[in-house]
Amino acid sequence: MRVAMYYNNQDVRLEEMSVPQIGPSEILVKVMASGICGSDVMEWYRLKKAPLVLGHEITGEIVEVGKGVTYKVGDRVFVSHHVPCNECRYCQDGHHTVCDTLRSTNFDPGGFAEYLRVPPINVACGTFLLPDEISYEDGTFIEPLACVLRGQRIAHFQSGQSVLVLGSGLSGLLHIKLARALGASRIVATDIHEYRLEVAKRSGADAVIHAEEFTPAYLREQNNGCLADLVIVCTGAIPAIHQAFHSTERGGTILFFAPTEPSVEIPFPMWDLWRDQITMLSTYAGSPEDIMQAIELVRARKVDVRDMITHRLGLAETGLGFQLVLKAQDSIKVIIEPQR
Repeated sequence: MRVAMYYNNQDVRLEEMSVPQIGPSEILVKVMASGICGSDVMEWYRLKKAPLVLGHEITGEIVEVGKGVTYKVGDRVFVSHHVPCNECRYCQDGHHTVCDTLRSTNFDPGGFAEYLRVPPINVACGTFLLPDEISYEDGTFIEPLACVLRGQRIAHFQSGQSVLVLGSGLSGLLHIKLARALGASRIVATDIHEYRLEVAKRSGADAVIHAEEFTPAYLREQNNGCLADLVIVCTGAIPAIHQAFHSTERGGTILFFAPTEPSVEIPFPMWDLWRDQITMLSTYAGSPEDIMQAIELVRARKVDVRDMITHRLGLAETGLGFQLVLKAQDSIKVIIEPQR
């Protein structure tokens, strides 16, 4: 079978690999669509494991089932690459996404391939039937939307609250769409690319501004004299993190959705945060519960993802897809269709 093998952001090669052989309790999925995630192009994170086949936002059709599997050949599915054990102390406390099992599970070899093998635990805890209303390409949004859902849930976002989204890439735009669907009173968004700001406006932001021009005073002008109840940091850019510290309303929350590189340390204004009772949270990945909710939101069009797809490329064009995501000039969601 063909795969797109990642060596670095500038070197993604079309190569041949054997179709994975499945065992008991496993399934073989014919990959129909696989989204390129922003994390796929975090070269500092990916290089240590390269060469490898990336791609984790996948949908496909089951073409082979192992003994004991209840799914059927022909079933349309979304498959999660990371799944929790549901038994450890973290899972029992509701922190499924810091589970050791979740951090070690994956499918074989990755979504930028014609076929992938789904291990038993991923079959049991991470395979979901796609409703008829969800196309293969729309289903690639299930994983990122689940991550966004988890973030807003642990931040205790409520209808009527105001939101500031710092960084309007795919995740930022999904946060805007979800916050709007959940009843946000006012949404302000920033980015360094004018194209993304235009899309943020179309996605439900009430006001948008170039990140370098953003100030807390501007936020107050757009939000009835107040700072934001929830600030969501969807970029690892240090200036955005500092903006978050000074843009959160008293009693509000900062949600760190995107990471910095591991070596980065950020000083923060402890006195101001303490005095104004600001909560700081981080979030990573989504749990099976978040995935099920994301499927329903996409199915019911409560979060409409169809207008976010800007490019559909064949497997041989995966390298081009990586460049589109890196440059972020005229792309939002780039989808690879491995059967093309």
